[in-house]
Formats: sequence, C-alpha cells, structure tokens
Amino acid sequence: MQGFAGKVAVVTGAGSGIGQALAVELARAGAQLAISDVDTEGLAQTEQRLTALGVRVKADRLDVTEREAFLAYADEVKEHFGKVNQIYNNAGIAYSGNIEVSQFKDIERVMDVDFWGVVNGTKAFLPHLIDSGDGHVINISSLFGLLSTPGQGAYNAAKFAVRGFTEALRQEMVISGHPVKVTTVHPGGIKTAIARNATVAEGLDAAAMAEFFDRRLAATTAEEAARVILEGVSKNRARVLIGRDAKVLDLLVRALGSGYQRLFTFVIPKFMPR
Repeated sequence: MQGFAGKVAVVTGAGSGIGQALAVELARAGAQLAISDVDTEGLAQTEQRLTALGVRVKADRLDVTEREAFLAYADEVKEHFGKVNQIYNNAGIAYSGNIEVSQFKDIERVMDVDFWGVVNGTKAFLPHLIDSGDGHVINISSLFGLLSTPGQGAYNAAKFAVRGFTEALRQEMVISGHPVKVTTVHPGGIKTAIARNATVAEGLDAAAMAEFFDRRLAATTAEEAARVILEGVSKNRARVLIGRDAKVLDLLVRALGSGYQRLFTFVIPKFMPR
C-alpha cells in the first residue's frame, strides 16, 4: 500500500474488527499509529501485533463519547508524534429493535457512540490535521447509512448522520482551501464481533440475531475491508463501499428511489429471525 509511510494515523475502536485490521495494514505500509479502544484487552493484542511489525505505536484506553477526554487525547497524540495526518473514526456499536419498543436510552447510546463519537474525533483532530499540511479524515458509516431497514432505526439514524456530517465536511475543506481530505466509508456485512456484542430491544433473541448476521450477512473479512478502505484513502475517494452487498444494495436504492422501502417491508420480515 503506497502513500502511508511516515504518516501518523489515529484509529479508534482498534481493539478488534476493522479497527484492528486497519491498524495492522497501516503499520505494514509504514505508518506510525495512535490506537484506542474501551476494550483494553483487545487493544493490548493490537499493540503487540504492531510492535512486532516494528512501528512506533501509542495505545490508550479511550471512550469516544467522552468529549473532553477526546480533546485532551488529540493534543497528547500531537505532542507524542509531533504531527497527526489521519484520523480513522471507526469505533462503533450495534443495536436492534423497532422504534416503538426501543427505549430512549437505547437510541441515545447508539447516537452517542456511533455519531457523536465520530463528531468528537473529527473536531478534536481537525486542527492538527490542518496543521500537518496533509490531513485526512476517514469516518466509518455503514451500508445502513445508505438505506434503512426495519429494526435498525437507531443505527440507521446514527450512520445516516455520519454520512451527512462527513460529506458536508469534505465540501467545507475544499471551499476553505484546507489541506485535509475527507472520506466516508460504507461497509456491508463484515466478519467481526459487532453482532455478537450488539444489544437488542426487550423480546428479541440477541444470540439468534448474532448467529443470523454471522452466518447469512457477514461476507467480507475485516482484513479485506481494511485494504479496500486504505485503497480508497490513497486515491482520495469521497465514498468507499465495502463488499458486494453494499455495492448491490446501493445500486438498488439508486434505481428504486424511495420504492426500496416498499420492497424491504415485504422481503426483510421473511428472512430475519423472529
């Protein structure tokens, strides 16, 4: 992978899944890494892998919902490395439940992590990225930031918000003349632990839903996803779709417009576990 050697890259949610795979691929490409996660055990494993590759790494426990801590963390990373070139706002959680039965706190938690965590990371690091003269913001949305499905209202809201926020930022950076590129990433079903760690509304079987996701929907490995993301970053793509499912369903929504909702209300209940 070209264009990452000597860069300082920040990756949130680096303790597992796409975040861990991104950190490893960046290290192999010659980047220096600042990695964080609330899962300190997984974070330590990622740190060990990076250290074995001989790269400079800073590993810290970070809750992306804690804004003041995030702001302080950004300054610490800049002081530690002397510069910051890239931020991969990857940390996220999953939740399933119809809006009617979901509690306010369930929706708020998804928004706090999946949307506000991205906002906090972007805002905290943006001044340092501008100062670097060669910055890049990479925000992880989802296939569910391109289309909505029943039972995913909270997750849809957060990921659509990430998309809107990031696309606006890309335009603003161009207009302002700031040396910062911006990319939105939309993964489809990725083979990670996100479904197994997900919470669900009362009355739903979390284990059955996780098993369904892992068996029927997760088609792309985290390592493949990381490589696709970094290829998109190296080419300064505005949007990166990961997986055949993301590409096919994106085309479907473009073709049907709002009519895809009518199709989904018929098809999805037939396949999802009850």
